[in-house]
Amino acid sequence: MTSETKTDFSDWLVASDIDGTLNNKIRKLPQRNYDAIKEFVVNKKGHFTLASGRNVATMRGPFMGLPISSTPAVILNGAGVYDYEHEKMLWFQAINPAGFEIVKAVMKKFPSVEVEILTKDKAYAVNAHIFANVMLHADRLLPHKRFSKIEQVPPDEWGKVIFLGLPTIIGSVKKYLLSIENPQVNFMASSISSFEMLDKGIHKGVGVKKIAEIYGIQHKHTAAIGDYFNDYEMLKSIYLSACCGQAPKAIHDIVKFEACHCNNGAVADLLNYIMYDYKED
Repeated sequence: MTSETKTDFSDWLVASDIDGTLNNKIRKLPQRNYDAIKEFVVNKKGHFTLASGRNVATMRGPFMGLPISSTPAVILNGAGVYDYEHEKMLWFQAINPAGFEIVKAVMKKFPSVEVEILTKDKAYAVNAHIFANVMLHADRLLPHKRFSKIEQVPPDEWGKVIFLGLPTIIGSVKKYLLSIENPQVNFMASSISSFEMLDKGIHKGVGVKKIAEIYGIQHKHTAAIGDYFNDYEMLKSIYLSACCGQAPKAIHDIVKFEACHCNNGAVADLLNYIMYDYKED
């Protein structure tokens, strides 16, 4: 049976990254994406959500701007699942104590590196200069607290740590981190000037799986779309993987569906494919 004859997609869950995927390169939502999401969720009863590195506060704007409030969202690149309809954290996995020691070691070895730490509802910046300030402003991480030393940061449950700096510095940081034997944490690249750390085994796909379990959705009806390496594990872990046209070749190589450039409505491409052209195995 093709999707052309299917009108009820309540047995489907589709997750999307935000910046460079749902939104275009200037962080604006293409109308085409909004219309397709509305068709999929409101008219065809599908479940659509966002899976992003943002925390509860910074995810709120993009999430509440879509007709999807009843479906929980994946925050902090998979460290948490948050229900905006009931304002409740459904699941959260903090970085274990080994992560704190890793951050201390990185800041000692690379004194110019800037660090951003996100908890369930707080943002901390350490040694913030150009890169951390740009990110704090771009993601509207307010309120936030600034510290000069990592030891000053409150020992809250850290969901995600971001190392920031010049591409050459971050390249060296990445090389150092990936050389650590059995680090007990997970690393992922989010841009040429940032490298992120989560608890071991945590990525966006973990959060998507948690939401699928909530709704009793089978793996064969899970889909996700992204555009960069912080989406890699999510795209590997769900059934119908998709990427935007501008994604790196390594991302194109692992997906089943290739959408247009994010500026032209990549999410709409995926949803229209699922609703009207997709054929189940």
